Amino acid sequence: MGDCRPLGFLVGLPFAILALVLSLVGAVVWIIGTILSCLCPCCVCFAGLTNLAIDLIKMPVKVIQCFVDQIPC
Repeated sequence: MGDCRPLGFLVGLPFAILALVLSLVGAVVWIIGTILSCLCPCCVCFAGLTNLAIDLIKMPVKVIQCFVDQIPC
């Protein structure tokens, strides 16, 4: 985000807010997945679940970057 692209930021802001809600869900899933993987380390599916939760947590940043990159100066 070296360039100043406020229009891309403003267009992507509602989508980033929606992604923020999903990232909060991802944080809850990550906490539950971490606890379950500590209780039963033989289950590999909990590791995949926590990786999915990490992707959900990173989603607002990815959404804003996508919109900023799509709008030329």
